[in-house]
Amino acid sequence: MTTKRKPETQVPAEESDLLSIRPLGAGQEVGRSCIMLEFKGKKIMLDCGIHPGLSGMDALPFVDLVEADEIDLLLISHFHLDHCGALPWFLQKTSFKGRCFMTHATKAIYRWLLSDYIKVSNIATEQMLYTESDLETSMDKIETINFHEEKDVFGIKFWAYNAGHVLGAAMFMIEIAGVKILYTGDFSRQEDRHLMAAEIPNIHPDVLITESTYGTHIHEKREDREGRFTNLVHEIVNRGGRCLIPVFALGRAQELLLILDEYWSQHPELHEIPIYYASSLAKKCMAVYQTYVNAMNDKIRRQIAINNPFVFKHISNLKGIDHFEDIGPCVVMASPGMMQSGLSRELFESWCTDAKNGVIIAGYCVEGTLAKTILSEPEEITTMSGQKLPLKMSVDYISFSAHTDYQQTSEFIRILKPPHVVLVHGEQNEMGRLKAALQREYEDDPNTTMEIHNPRNTVAVELYFRGEKTAKVMGTLAMETPNPGQKLSGVLVKRNFNYHMLAPCDLSKYTDMSMSQVIQRQSVYFSASLPVLKHLLTQIAGNLEVIDDKKLRVFKNIDVTIDGKIVMMEWIATPVNDMYADSVLTAILQAEMMEHPPKMLPAPTKMDRMHFKECLIEMLQEMFGEDSVPKIFKGEKLYVTVDGKKAHIDLLNLEVTSKDDEIFQQIVQTAVTKLHQSLAPPCDTI
Repeated sequence: MTTKRKPETQVPAEESDLLSIRPLGAGQEVGRSCIMLEFKGKKIMLDCGIHPGLSGMDALPFVDLVEADEIDLLLISHFHLDHCGALPWFLQKTSFKGRCFMTHATKAIYRWLLSDYIKVSNIATEQMLYTESDLETSMDKIETINFHEEKDVFGIKFWAYNAGHVLGAAMFMIEIAGVKILYTGDFSRQEDRHLMAAEIPNIHPDVLITESTYGTHIHEKREDREGRFTNLVHEIVNRGGRCLIPVFALGRAQELLLILDEYWSQHPELHEIPIYYASSLAKKCMAVYQTYVNAMNDKIRRQIAINNPFVFKHISNLKGIDHFEDIGPCVVMASPGMMQSGLSRELFESWCTDAKNGVIIAGYCVEGTLAKTILSEPEEITTMSGQKLPLKMSVDYISFSAHTDYQQTSEFIRILKPPHVVLVHGEQNEMGRLKAALQREYEDDPNTTMEIHNPRNTVAVELYFRGEKTAKVMGTLAMETPNPGQKLSGVLVKRNFNYHMLAPCDLSKYTDMSMSQVIQRQSVYFSASLPVLKHLLTQIAGNLEVIDDKKLRVFKNIDVTIDGKIVMMEWIATPVNDMYADSVLTAILQAEMMEHPPKMLPAPTKMDRMHFKECLIEMLQEMFGEDSVPKIFKGEKLYVTVDGKKAHIDLLNLEVTSKDDEIFQQIVQTAVTKLHQSLAPPCDTI
């Protein structure tokens, strides 16, 4: 259950009910995904990407707002640069010493994809974030997780679901102190040629952090999209043109290669026109894809038994522009996908002035990249060297980007029904439209209360979760079933977010702790009269226990030893015993300070039992009415009757019993006990 309130006092982080979700990147933008979670003193970073439209330090998330050495856990959802591009820098160049996890396929592809990014960056900017050596060293700090495998790090439980999107992409369910947060990363609910659709968790999260890349857009059908793509490629090469398809080395590239290879097989007239997969990583990438076939959909797994679909018949690998003979119509898939730099940028600049040529943008484009700029079809473009060139080649956009559309996102949210949805990874306008659409969807639904948040970068969403704390009784205390209303007393042990109650003698069995006693001693100079001290102690503590000639026991716990001119107090330290010791010390000091101690001390008095009975009857009559108590009674038994319910009072041991009503019994018991305490002299014990 969540509540919104302001904390009244400063409480320790691990006891606070505040859950903070702060985007350090991907807040009302696409790029540099990095979300910080803080709850119960635990700090988790979700993804650590770079912004494709920026370079150097500017491309990093706002990580300077957090202390890297305080982060317990870093989870990477998939291998795209906007989700993991800053990871080598963060692992190698900051004070981070927590643990980092990603899936096996993500780790394998991350290694080569970032290697390619480093080579491209070398061309584009001198402001390098990290080197190949940093990337290599960072690999040792990354741990892997299987899908559906539950891990526990410092009391943070988490596990991964398949997210679709790209090979190895994961959604993470994180549980801290019973509060569940689902982070989708980038996900797709539509199965394509090689990837399965994102799973729907069977556990309902308290908070859903979801991408909003496409806002309220609805994707066209896969078959229609593929048909449009192959027709467009066919048309460009038919007119004698060169077809450029900018892609990232891994991800959508493999989907497009499967489509083109199948289309070329079905059209013999195209066999003379070459298709190039231009990436220095081409062979390595394919080896990874062939290794992780089991992480793909059923169609690919069935096909692999006959032949490997990633061994292409009509596609050649191209390592770089130096190996390329530009002599006629061809299809080239080149990285990077947004043409910031690299081979795709070089080919575009050399082909853009010829109207026969065409470029097909097949994925999502971030603001500030060349791919995004040419979608608005400007008359000219600026090359990397600063030269202006006319843009005459055809520009088409067919999205193969495996992100959810509005229908998929809406269905996903409707099934999970989280009380809180936090939108990330979407441009401000798209995110705003999605938020408004989701609010309209649920505003007339009385059965669903859902808050939708779309925070900007560095602005935290603050939610309060007050969970019930349950302690598990273990060891000696658990050997007998307690009776209803019985109070259990023991040591409460907290480990991560689990509470256990143990008997002190069991501490060493179940924990690394041991039990020890603190014995306190205090010596006071004393020259006053001993009978006066005994009298004062009797007044505050009742009967004194005489141990020997020199030692008394007060309150059954404080030993007072008188030795010459010194009085020594000794007791086992507990909050109650410490309070008793304070009152004994007060009596000692009071006796010492008396200038003229009394020569005659009053004899101890005993309670007048008859007076107590009379007062009790009078009090019960005032409480419950004159007819509730018999006017005359004999012995030490009395009863009180109210509305047919009877409570029996034993005046010797002051016990009250009632078979009719426990609350009535408790009221009478309290009244009897309080009256006796007020009338009994200090030395009277029950």
